[in-house]
Amino acid sequence: MSPPQALAAPPLSAERTDALRRLTDGLDGAGLWWLSGYAAGLATHAAPSAAEPAAGGQAVPGNRITVVHGSQTGNARRVAERLAADLEGAGLAVRLVSAGAYPTRELKQERYLYLVVSTQGDGDPPDDARDLCAFLTGKRAPALPQLRYAVLGLGDSSYPRFCAVGQLLDARLAELGATRLLERGDADLDIDGVATPWRRQALSVARESLKPSATVTPLRPLATAAAPHDRGRPFAAEVLVDQRITASGSDRDIRHFELSLEGSGLHYEPGDALGVLPRNSPALVEDVLAALRLDGDTTVALGDEALPLREWLELRRELTRLARPLLVAHAARAGDGALAALLAPDRADALAHWIDRRQLIDLLREVPADWDAAALVAALRPLTPRLYSIASSRKAVGDEAHLTVAHLAWARGDAPRFGVASHFLASAGDGAEVPVYVEPNERFRLPADPGRDLIMIGAGTGVAPFRGFLQERVAVGASGRHWLFFGNPRFRSDFLYQLEWQRALKQGQLQRIDLAFSRDPAAAGTGTAGAAPAPRTYVQRRIRERGRELYAWLEGGAHLYVCGALAMGRDVHAALAEVIATHGGRDAESAAGYLDALRSEGRYSRDVY
Repeated sequence: MSPPQALAAPPLSAERTDALRRLTDGLDGAGLWWLSGYAAGLATHAAPSAAEPAAGGQAVPGNRITVVHGSQTGNARRVAERLAADLEGAGLAVRLVSAGAYPTRELKQERYLYLVVSTQGDGDPPDDARDLCAFLTGKRAPALPQLRYAVLGLGDSSYPRFCAVGQLLDARLAELGATRLLERGDADLDIDGVATPWRRQALSVARESLKPSATVTPLRPLATAAAPHDRGRPFAAEVLVDQRITASGSDRDIRHFELSLEGSGLHYEPGDALGVLPRNSPALVEDVLAALRLDGDTTVALGDEALPLREWLELRRELTRLARPLLVAHAARAGDGALAALLAPDRADALAHWIDRRQLIDLLREVPADWDAAALVAALRPLTPRLYSIASSRKAVGDEAHLTVAHLAWARGDAPRFGVASHFLASAGDGAEVPVYVEPNERFRLPADPGRDLIMIGAGTGVAPFRGFLQERVAVGASGRHWLFFGNPRFRSDFLYQLEWQRALKQGQLQRIDLAFSRDPAAAGTGTAGAAPAPRTYVQRRIRERGRELYAWLEGGAHLYVCGALAMGRDVHAALAEVIATHGGRDAESAAGYLDALRSEGRYSRDVY
C-alpha cells in the first residue's frame, strides 16, 4: 500500500485563515455557495493572462480554446458552458468568457476561438456583445491569419433577420483571414436540435487539433452549485396575489403577481428574471385539432418521447407565434401561391406585418392545408419559457417573487387571441401553482457602492425591476439618490405602482420622478384648428427636457438603467446621446463614445426585449 501523499500547504497565513473562519462562521449553505462563487470570480481575474505562461511553463494561447458567449437571456451562455465542460472533460485547456468581458486586445494572440452568440429582436446583438461586434466590424480589427474559429448563432425565426449577428461575425472573421473549423450553426428556439450536434462537432475538431494537456490550467471560473430548480426542473410556485394595476378605463390589462418561493431554495438578486413555463389554452388546442380534423388522443413519438397529440400541443409546442420555417412548410402543403410569394426574401417587412397578431389557428383557417399528427408536431417549434423581470427584493418580500405582467389579449374577427404566458398566469387564479425558475441577469445589477446615484428609465412593464431596485436600496440603507423616468399611455389609468412611488417620494427614498403619458391631451397637446397635433410625450422627451440635470448626475458617477421594449430602448439611447452632446459640449461620435464608456464601466445597463 503506497503512503498517502502529503497535503499541500494552505496558501493563506494563519492570520488570514482565522479571519476566513470568522467570516464563514454561521453562514448557511446558500451563503457558502455564494461566497465560493465570489471567490472563484476573484480567482479568475487573478489567473494568468493569455500572453503569460501557465503553471508548468507552457504557453497558453496555442494550446487553449477560448469559448466566448454573447447572451441576452442566458441561452447562449448555457450552451457555451456546456461546450466548455465538454472540452474540459476531454482534457483540453479552455477559457470561458462573456463577450462583454473579453479583452479584444488578445484577439490577435488567439489560436482557437468558439463563439456562441444570440441575435436579439430583428438583428441586434445582445448588450454584452455590442463592444465585441463593434470591434470586429470596425477599422481596428486586426488581421487574424493565425486564428481557427467556429460560430454558433442563436435566434428566433419569427424575426426576418434570423441569427443575423452570428452570420455577421462568422463572415467577418473569415474576412479577417481566420480559418473556419466547422460550418456555422443557426439555432432556432429549439436550440438543442442544432446546438447539440454542433457542440459534438466542435469537440471532435478540438480533439483533432489540440492535444490534451494536464499542465495547462483552464482559465475559467470554478463551477458553482447547481440551482435547485431550473428550466428543466421548475418549481411549482403558488400564486398568492393576482391584482390588476391598470384602471378599468385602460385598454391595457397589466397585472401584479406575487408568487411564493417558500421551500424552493431559489434565490434572486434585483435585476434577475423569473422564467415561467406556460401551457397553451385547452380551448386553443381544441380549435387547432378541429381545424385540422385530427384526434387529440393520437400518440405521437418524437425522439425519446411518445405523447398524445393533445399533450404535445398543450404543453410542448408553440401555438401563438408563427415562424418562417412553419410557414414555408405550410405553403408547400397548401399549394398557396400568395403565401409562397409572401415568403420571398425581398418581402421581409410585408411578412412581418402579416404575421403580426396572427397565430397558428389563424393560419390554418385562412390557408387550409392537410397535416398529419406526426408531421405537425415535428414542424411546430417548442413551447419555450417566458422571462419576466422580477419586481421585488427578497430583503423586502422574503420568499416571494413579484412580477408585473401585461396580459396580452386582442380580437381577430370575433375570436379572442392571447399571449400564451400572460394568459396562463392571468387564468391561473389565486392558490394555483405555476412552474418557474430564476434566470440570473448579471448585466443588470445594482452598483456595489450603495452611495452611487441611480437613474432608472422604464416604460410600461419596464418599470418592474426598478420597483425591486428601490426596495433593495431602502432595505440596505443606501445613501445614493434615485431618479425614475416612467412612461405609459394615460395618467389616470396606467400609472403603475402610483401609490408606492408617491410614498417613496414623500419619504425621501425617491428623489425625483419624471412622467410621460403619451395619450393624455395635456401631455400630447391638442394643437390648433387645422394644425397637426403636438407630438406625443414619451420618456425620451422628458430625458431631453431634463438633460442638464441628467448629465450632471452622470458626471457625478450615477449608474444608468433602461428597461422596456426594443424600440423604446433605441429611442432612449438616441435621446441620451443628444443630452450628452448638448450638455457635455461633444460631437455625435464623442457622445456615443461616452455612452460606450459608461457601458464598459458597468454604469449603463439595459434590459430590453
